[in-house]
Amino acid sequence: MRQLLALVLGFFSTLSNAQYCTSGGPSSTADSNIESVSLVGDASSIVLSSNCPAQTGIQNLTSLSASLAAGSNYTFDVTFGTCGGNYAGAGEAWIDFNGDGNFDPSESIGTWSGTPPAAVVNMNFNVPAGLTNGNTRMRVSQQEAGSIPLDPCAAFQWGNVIDFGITLTGGIDCSAYIGDDMADAVQISSLPFIDTNDNSFCYSNKNLVYSSPDIFYRILPISNVGSVTATLCGSSYDTFISAIKPDGTVLAFNDDDVNCGNQSTITFTPTANDTIFIVVEGWGNASGQFILNVTSSLVGLNELKADPFVVFPNPAKNEIRIDHFSGNIGVYDFLGKKVLSKQVNTNETIDVSDLKSGTYTIQLQREGNHYVKRLFVQ
Repeated sequence: MRQLLALVLGFFSTLSNAQYCTSGGPSSTADSNIESVSLVGDASSIVLSSNCPAQTGIQNLTSLSASLAAGSNYTFDVTFGTCGGNYAGAGEAWIDFNGDGNFDPSESIGTWSGTPPAAVVNMNFNVPAGLTNGNTRMRVSQQEAGSIPLDPCAAFQWGNVIDFGITLTGGIDCSAYIGDDMADAVQISSLPFIDTNDNSFCYSNKNLVYSSPDIFYRILPISNVGSVTATLCGSSYDTFISAIKPDGTVLAFNDDDVNCGNQSTITFTPTANDTIFIVVEGWGNASGQFILNVTSSLVGLNELKADPFVVFPNPAKNEIRIDHFSGNIGVYDFLGKKVLSKQVNTNETIDVSDLKSGTYTIQLQREGNHYVKRLFVQ
């Protein structure tokens, strides 16, 4: 196994969404300027005429958005002009089709080079098929004295950089997929737990150890858990597995060999009532099908059962009832923090009006048994 402790600890300290580069763009408002853009989409379009002087840095106009369908062709019209002297340079536009927060060279939709004032440049491009639906970003850059290919994150003196919004449709609908981040992690409510999944679509890179898509699993908080063992096998690619706390503290990590020559295994012992996330991802940017198996050394966690009781209304606004249940309840937010604890009687009304909108987990305890239920608060 490759030893990655320094890399893992360095990146796990901050878990966040991939961010577009914002350090860059021009430092002067003189000369080169993107004068106009037009992208006619399906349900929405982008049309802009820019006045001089150009803005420094990267101008965020993502509130202007065009909707594009996977597998369809479009034309982006842009005028690379000037707010002063006519100096040679270059222009380029990119769309982050895969939604990974980067403008890759393969995501360039067109280029220009010359001396402004320039005629309208028509960039014809195709939206790749098989993309996931959702919101992403387009960047347009004009750099005086620049040359193709341009760096979408470059800092330079004269020019203009503008970001626009893009809504992708007609691709894969990921609304039914869960596990893309801590807030929407797959719940592990009983052990042993086995899941066969695929991170090659509908999942993004939230865990910054590698650039591959990752899937989050959350073990519900419970006392007396003993040790937990998680094993992972990728179908035909090298995977990476880790166990972390909500603050990014690493409990264990490991990687396996291609085709599971050596299956990846981690064993850790959380303290009582800890919330633990198990994160599955690929080595580098690899992705594909995998099998995750999670077990416990103690019967206590294996007795954590699916909830046979009814929580209603669900979604809820001000109050809920748990039909046919009496005992202790604990309500946890997505980070595993207990936000409500109460001893309830059968069909007793429970006030949830102080809870913020979001997804919660209710843990029910009665006669030594544990039951779990997801609660949606509007």
